[in-house]
Amino acid sequence: MKIKPNILFLLFFLTVNLFYSQTATIRGIVLDNSNMPIENVSVIVSEKGVKTNSNGFYKVIVPANKDVTLHFTHISFEEIVLSVQLENGEDMEFNPIMETQIKQIGEVVVSSKNKKTVEGIQNIDPEIVRTIPGANAGVENILKSLPGVNSNNELSTQYAVRGGNYDENLVYVNEFEIYRPFLVRSGQQEGMSFINTDLIQDIDFSAGGFQAKYGDKLSSVLDVTYRTPSELMGGVDISLLGGSAYLGTTSKNKRFTTLSGVRYRNNSLLVNSKDTETNYNPIFADAQTFLTYRLSGKFQLHFLGNLSLNEYDYQPETRQTTFGTIDDPVSVRVDYRGNEEDSYKTTFGALKGVYQVNQNTSLKFIGSLYHTKEKEYYNIAGRYSMGEIDTVMGGLVEEYQNIGRQYEYANNKLNATIFNIQHKGFYEKENTTIEWGIKYTLENFKDHLKEYETVDTVTVDTVDLNSPYNWNIPPLHALKADNNVTNNRLMGFMQWSRYVFLGENKVWLNAGIRGHFWNVSGDSIDSNSQFVVSPRMQVAIKPNWKKDMLFRLAGGLYQQPPFYREMRDSTGHVNPFVKAQKSYHIVLGHDYSFKLWDRPFKLTSEAYYKYLNDVNPYTLENVRIRYEAANNAVAYAYGLDFRLNGEFVPGTQSWFSFGYLKTEENIDNRGYIPRPTDQRLKFAVLFQDYIPSIPNVKLYLNGVYNTGLPGGSPDYADPYDYQLRLPDYKRMDVGINYILLDRKQKVKNSNWNNKFEEIHVGFEIFNIFDVQNSITNTWVDDYYTNTQYAIPNYMTGRIFNIKAGLKF
Repeated sequence: MKIKPNILFLLFFLTVNLFYSQTATIRGIVLDNSNMPIENVSVIVSEKGVKTNSNGFYKVIVPANKDVTLHFTHISFEEIVLSVQLENGEDMEFNPIMETQIKQIGEVVVSSKNKKTVEGIQNIDPEIVRTIPGANAGVENILKSLPGVNSNNELSTQYAVRGGNYDENLVYVNEFEIYRPFLVRSGQQEGMSFINTDLIQDIDFSAGGFQAKYGDKLSSVLDVTYRTPSELMGGVDISLLGGSAYLGTTSKNKRFTTLSGVRYRNNSLLVNSKDTETNYNPIFADAQTFLTYRLSGKFQLHFLGNLSLNEYDYQPETRQTTFGTIDDPVSVRVDYRGNEEDSYKTTFGALKGVYQVNQNTSLKFIGSLYHTKEKEYYNIAGRYSMGEIDTVMGGLVEEYQNIGRQYEYANNKLNATIFNIQHKGFYEKENTTIEWGIKYTLENFKDHLKEYETVDTVTVDTVDLNSPYNWNIPPLHALKADNNVTNNRLMGFMQWSRYVFLGENKVWLNAGIRGHFWNVSGDSIDSNSQFVVSPRMQVAIKPNWKKDMLFRLAGGLYQQPPFYREMRDSTGHVNPFVKAQKSYHIVLGHDYSFKLWDRPFKLTSEAYYKYLNDVNPYTLENVRIRYEAANNAVAYAYGLDFRLNGEFVPGTQSWFSFGYLKTEENIDNRGYIPRPTDQRLKFAVLFQDYIPSIPNVKLYLNGVYNTGLPGGSPDYADPYDYQLRLPDYKRMDVGINYILLDRKQKVKNSNWNNKFEEIHVGFEIFNIFDVQNSITNTWVDDYYTNTQYAIPNYMTGRIFNIKAGLKF
């Protein structure tokens, strides 16, 4: 049988075509050196290519049985080249880790196109956090320079946002929720923030109008991400306030990494600058570790562990405070007996698994356990004497006259355990994103309260400071309670986002909803369950204009179910029927990016309004919050925030902030009065500079001016009878750093400096103008003149600090 020529030609063509059409597949996820996915990486093969999606996923088809070369390129990362030869039908997984390009960038691009900006998130450079001076340096120190974020206490890491209090702020580290000690009464007892600045990779902050995925708080969210080392790294910093050290390692195959840090802090330098002479022996120390293990390109494990020890021993001896007017200055002397011993020991462990199902879907499983053991003990008696200052005799006090005595006692203990287990999911297809999550939390609090205070202004001549128990004076106030409370919570959220075009204008839409169910039970209290739902939305528009502008609108219902502290009233007893506080919130924002002096700048403006009901009124004493544990008030807050940031000095980032706020509450329909956080005006500056002829000498300036808070009234006074404000808060901290060695500026023929990335020394001046800021007033009655005096409790004065450090 003969085969026709045309049939032979057809068989030959099909065989050749089949041979040349043999293909293979290469797929994977492109990661940065923190094991985070990188979007928009170009994967090029034979002048053709694809880009990674928001999950870092890519998939390319390549010819089989021949050498092919893939180029992975991105403007911010170093190029990766892969050469392979695959068999027909082979499916290869390749998950490259791209290193950040080290280049001297002439300008910092500030653009409204940034995704976080569209979502109303402020991103903060971790290097700014690590270099800007402050009495309590760290992330919170920088937050206080932002508009809408207020604090009148340099010894505290706590902050209030847009009329809220310290308990209304969410804090996450690598998606793990962080908690703070419960018994802390003053900033000098706090020690250190949980967040270790040496370990930070990324910082995001929202002052309001945030998405449903973040949580159930009324005011703000701080979202911190720790870095994942790609090579051996570490550093040491020391100063007169303490020191820190960290070390990062990675395995040869880059699958397992560790990042650990230890810190020690001693506030003696700060406390000794106050007007009270003390014996002060604090120990503030912690150790943290962050571990990652990449089992495959699709599955990763993350572990975060923390151990913190805060021991606060305080023995006041004498105090001398001058106040009054220039024409009529007065000096008060206080002689003390007794001491204070506080202890806060916390442990925290959290585990997260991340599974990349495919290029569109990722799943996360998170668990954490937090335990705190706290003790607060003080037994302090004080005798107050007052004298008039003789301005003619150079400010001397001729004679002190006894005017009163005070005795304070507390023996409080608290044990708390908080367990969380959570699932979160992420799905993205083209311009649409869907996120969801469900979380269960178990909280248990065992709380023993016993404290009281007595004040006597009559029998002052028989004061015996060594025997305060013999005074037999009725207490001004007293607390005594034993609480064992358990709270079960079940929370969930779902949200949807999409990019669309409205004509030639780009529009981003987001809508989400949260649900929160909780049940409170405990010894000697009734069991109670409640459920709330919180819808939220965001819209952002990027007009197709020549000027780079972005407009945002966000709003919704924000509900904060009560935590243990919010259910405990001023007598120490727990009310399980406290409802969630509700805030109807709307935020209108505008970003304008422009060039000034041929350098990039950005002006961010936001106007906001909150209407709050089921409000749980409270008083603020230093950093301790005492709630009424009753939803017997309504409130409102509105204001304007502005921030101008950019390169005022070429190559550096600085900003100026301004905020206006008004917040008032109506308790039991008695009329509106200012809330304890009614900080009307706020100005702040964060400025970086260097000496042009010696660029390694850098200057940092951090200043803030806040108008006075309501807080000058006597403790436990009716706020409708007393509405005194504290003086305005004014502070300026300055730091000068000299970089002795910078790896980017290597010295030729020198080997020792190649081992270090940076070596620096410097000094800081805290409160450079030595302004006397007060945090509260101590009220004393003068029996002889029948006059009541408000004695200001001043914060820290001018302080000099020396520091040094190195990185490798």
